Amino acid sequence: MPDSRPEAAAALPPMKQRFARELAAGEALTDSFLVKSKELRLNKNGDPYLSLVLCDRTGEFDAKVWDQVPELQSQFERDDIIKVQGKLVLFRNRPQLQIQRLRRLEAHEYDLADFLPATRADINALWAELRGWVEAVGHPQLRQLLLALLDDPAISSRLRRAPAAKSLHHAYLGGLLEHICSLGRAARLLLPNYPWLDGDLLLAGIILHDLGKIEELEYDRAIVYTTPGQLLGHMILGLEILRDKTRALPGFPPALRTLLEHLIISHHGKYEFGSPKLPMFPEALVLHYLDDLDSKLHAMRASLEQAGEAEWSGYNPSLERSLLHWQDWLREQTAPEAAAASSAPET
Repeated sequence: MPDSRPEAAAALPPMKQRFARELAAGEALTDSFLVKSKELRLNKNGDPYLSLVLCDRTGEFDAKVWDQVPELQSQFERDDIIKVQGKLVLFRNRPQLQIQRLRRLEAHEYDLADFLPATRADINALWAELRGWVEAVGHPQLRQLLLALLDDPAISSRLRRAPAAKSLHHAYLGGLLEHICSLGRAARLLLPNYPWLDGDLLLAGIILHDLGKIEELEYDRAIVYTTPGQLLGHMILGLEILRDKTRALPGFPPALRTLLEHLIISHHGKYEFGSPKLPMFPEALVLHYLDDLDSKLHAMRASLEQAGEAEWSGYNPSLERSLLHWQDWLREQTAPEAAAASSAPET
């Protein structure tokens, strides 16, 4: 029987009222958000102000604290969840919150699921799709290795939840699995055009290339690097996972493990992108380009969505450019021509 006591109902965290994706300039706002970044800056007069990025599971936006800065800046830190009161203004075609009041919330005052962004895809469906590909692998030792990875609860539980990055692409819960499945679909479309490629080896590389991110990142409140992630990075951590698993498989060929290791350490493609080695066989090259394409397209899509109705997105540092909503721009450019044509007298 449900507990109807008043104290039981009071123990539930309050429902969040507004989400970042819904916000528009000109409205007053009182709600809770996670502090993604916090910087103390000086304005042109030398007075301090706080520059914040606030977020929830639907997106993020800029915020500023202009008044009572010494008092307010000591009340919270990055990755805290705060309740803010202020007004949204339009700055560079994006909503910016001018904060008037704020306070740090305690754990019982919010539901963490409201603040961590998550994939819109069905995790169970993604997992079933991935497992179906693995079960169809023809190479017996690769299939044995990949099933051992997916059947390991310590790996599978994190792989189903981990983000693919801290900020660049698929930077949300479930993002890593979504990224892996996206590469798998792209590879299945590509392989019929290059039938001489080894699809089993390529799939193994797709699953393994970012697997170290399950240990590189933590995501209990905000997406941040672990200490091993900071010191070693996901490639080294991925090599350790691979070596641990192959040691547990009697008779796993050392040469095959070396090929898999190369797929992991070469998938960034270029030395300047942090790749210890360049891709040195075709499947490694394909893995790099599929990974690069998927990450860049996702970053573009996220930037355009964040721009809302603006014609241009803000500057994206990882892509080194702003992006055009070309459909809206083309529609605006052609609308006067279409209107003129429709109103022209018949001859």
